[in-house]
Amino acid sequence: MTTEDNIEPESLQSTVGEPGPDRPGVLFLCVHNAGRSQMAAGYLRHMAGERIDIFSGGSDPGHDINEVVVAAMAEEGIDISAEHPKPWTDEIARAADVIVTMGCGDACPTYPGKRYADWVLEDPAGQPMEVVRVIRDEIKSRVEELLATLEFAPV
Repeated sequence: MTTEDNIEPESLQSTVGEPGPDRPGVLFLCVHNAGRSQMAAGYLRHMAGERIDIFSGGSDPGHDINEVVVAAMAEEGIDISAEHPKPWTDEIARAADVIVTMGCGDACPTYPGKRYADWVLEDPAGQPMEVVRVIRDEIKSRVEELLATLEFAPV
């Protein structure tokens, strides 16, 4: 079974989209794409809107997004309930200017000319809401720092 077997082919295509000419691309990667990377993508989408192309994926995508993560993000006014775990693809990784990894180790891609950040964060899988909130807040802080370093055309 390939990682792409977990999702519909058209769902994977919709994650790629058409990168904008004046927009940087950011790819958030974790193992299952069910928690950390989904929170990071949700925050960046909320903060940057359409000024940045935002992708997320997993080296071994889960079947469903973590419900506690969805609830924790809803507390922040960010709805990620429609998201689903997806694999990262070569096409998406090459389209990204920045690749942020969160615990996927050697399974995460490396490409010349990309900016990389490895965020060491606890996995929210199986954690109670109190722990997920701490992880969420750390991700929010790191996304704010990342956003401050990205260059994009004014809206």
